[in-house]
Amino acid sequence: MPFATNEATAAVESGALCGIADRKLADDICREIGARRGAWPISVAESLPQLMHLLMECRPAVILLDDELVKGAPLLEFLCQLKETAPVVLIASIGRQKEIAKFVVEGKVEFVARHGDFASLAASLVSRHLCATQAGAPGRTHWPALPDDVAEIFRHDINNPLTGILGNAELVLSHASKLPSGDIQRLQTVVELAVRLRETIRQLSDAWEAQSQTLKSA
Repeated sequence: MPFATNEATAAVESGALCGIADRKLADDICREIGARRGAWPISVAESLPQLMHLLMECRPAVILLDDELVKGAPLLEFLCQLKETAPVVLIASIGRQKEIAKFVVEGKVEFVARHGDFASLAASLVSRHLCATQAGAPGRTHWPALPDDVAEIFRHDINNPLTGILGNAELVLSHASKLPSGDIQRLQTVVELAVRLRETIRQLSDAWEAQSQTLKSA
């Protein structure tokens, strides 16, 4: 049975619900989820009305959302609703990290930047939630045991908390007129160091992926 159809399939309890307008992207992600963890029930909504309809009928174990699906709708308000239903894996442009930093810190939303091999990372995060649900621990994520997944640890388990730190520091700095000069300097230092650390993580992740691919080819 195909992972995605022209019409949204009936969502199943403890399965994944994907809100993705791009049909090819949806197929690629669903196929990789199946390859990673097996025959999980996956439903795909290709429009916002379809997604809302499915959410009224079931309670998925995890929701994968591409922000392209909610164009024209306030993303933060929409995420507020979704995160109360199930853990959310959000695919969005890198510029939206600051906007959703609060939700990342809460642990209700996981951020995947639409850059590089983001489809593979999104599939991996959804798979972790599905495995955690099967093990009886909804929402709990587990570090992968295989060396090939170390790049995902860099990109997600380290980078997501760092995004929360950076986003909140920048939010506080947006009210700099109310802060003492010493506090402003300290927060600016936090931001600068966080940006440097994020770039280091990106370089390590890319290097590990390149080395992994070289070893596989050999």
